[in-house]
Amino acid sequence: MLYRPLGRTGLTVSEIGLGCASWWGKPAFPEAQAVGLVHAALDLGVTLFDTGASYSAGEAEPRLGRALKGRDVSQLVVATKAGSFHAGGGRIGRDFSPAAIVASAERSLRNLGLEALPLLQLHGPAIEELDDELLAALGDLKARGLVRALGVNSFDPAVIEHVIGLPGFDAVMVDYNVLRPEREPLIARAAGAGKGVLAGMALAMGHTGLQVARLKGPQDLWYAARGLMRHRQEVVRGARFSFLHRQPEITGSQAALAYVLANRDVSAAVIGTTRLGHLRENLAASDRALPDLLMERIKAAQAAAR
Repeated sequence: MLYRPLGRTGLTVSEIGLGCASWWGKPAFPEAQAVGLVHAALDLGVTLFDTGASYSAGEAEPRLGRALKGRDVSQLVVATKAGSFHAGGGRIGRDFSPAAIVASAERSLRNLGLEALPLLQLHGPAIEELDDELLAALGDLKARGLVRALGVNSFDPAVIEHVIGLPGFDAVMVDYNVLRPEREPLIARAAGAGKGVLAGMALAMGHTGLQVARLKGPQDLWYAARGLMRHRQEVVRGARFSFLHRQPEITGSQAALAYVLANRDVSAAVIGTTRLGHLRENLAASDRALPDLLMERIKAAQAAAR
C-alpha cells in the first residue's frame, strides 16, 4: 500500500481507503464479517476509514468503533460526517446548526471510541449554511482538540468551489471516477489551495461492470435496487466502460481505481465492499499504473459519453 499527504493537514492516508457504510453497517450483514473486513484492511495497510453519522441507519459509526476497539488507531485517519442523521423510517434528516454539528461530533467520538476525530466532514451542506456562526463552532471543535481536520463532502461543484475559498476547511470529498472526468479541474483547484481531496464513489458503484445485473446475495439485490432508483443515468453511462472488465492483466475495479489514482491531486480513493476477495482485489490497485492504451480508451469513452 502506498500513502499520500492529505493536503496540508499533516495527516497521511493510504491511497485507497475503506468506506464503512451502506450494507456493511446494516444489522443484516453479520458483524463478524464486517469487523473481519476492517481488520483485513488494517493488516493490508489501509489507514483511511470513511463513515458517517447517518450511514446504515445510524449503525455504521458504532460498528466501526467496535471493529477498531483494541487496535492501534494512532496512525489512522478515521473520517466521519455531520449534518445528516438517521430520522427513522428510512429517512435522512439534515441539521447544520452549530449546536447540532457540535453534538454530532461529540456523539461520533463516543461511537468511534476516539479521543479526537482525525477528519470531520460536513455532509452535503448548502452554501448558505456555511455561515460565520457555523464556521466559528467548527473552529472551536479544533481549538478544543476534538477535531484535527475539517472537510466538506459534497457532489455539488458550486459548494466545493465555495469551500475551496474558505481557509477553515482542510479537505473536500467529491464524486470522482471514470464517469466523472469533469471533476478534474475542480480537484486541481482544491489541491492548489492546499486542500486534501478524497475521491468518493471511486468505483462508480460498480456501474462500469453492470453490477446491477450480478445478484449473488442480499447485498447485491440491495445495491442493485439503489442503483436503479437513484443512479439510473450512471448505470447507462457505465455500460460504455465495460471494456475495463475484459483486460488481461488488470481487473475492472483495479483499472477504475488506477484511473482515479493517476490523478496526483487526489489524496485517496474510497471504496466500499462486503466481500474479502473484493477488498483484496481493490487494494491491489495501489501502485498499479494504467497502460497508456487503456487510458486512451477510457478518455475516448468519456468523450463519447458527453
